[in-house]
Amino acid sequence: MGEMKEKLTEIKRLIGKLQKDQPKEIQAFLGFMTTVTKEGVLSTKQKELINLALAVAAQCEWCIALHVNEALKAGCTKEEIMEAAMQAVLMHGGPALMYLTPVEKALEEFGDE
Repeated sequence: MGEMKEKLTEIKRLIGKLQKDQPKEIQAFLGFMTTVTKEGVLSTKQKELINLALAVAAQCEWCIALHVNEALKAGCTKEEIMEAAMQAVLMHGGPALMYLTPVEKALEEFGDE
């Protein structure tokens, strides 16, 4: 299993643990997440590109893995994903630039599916 696919496994493992240990809190968070990611004025594709840029700016490899995967599922191209990621670099600078490394890894791993 690739490194970024392992990140998705770790997310699932954490959510499963939290559903047992903190069920109210994780249920509230997951409900909020479901609500705000639903298609609305912005398409799912647009929202995933925004989420990816924010994940790069926040320097969260788990979020990057999740949102590259979801962006690809929503029909985003590799070029759109990289352009969105570069917006994070514009707004967050050099540290965000380094987080294009996991974006590239995730594109390699999930792009083959």
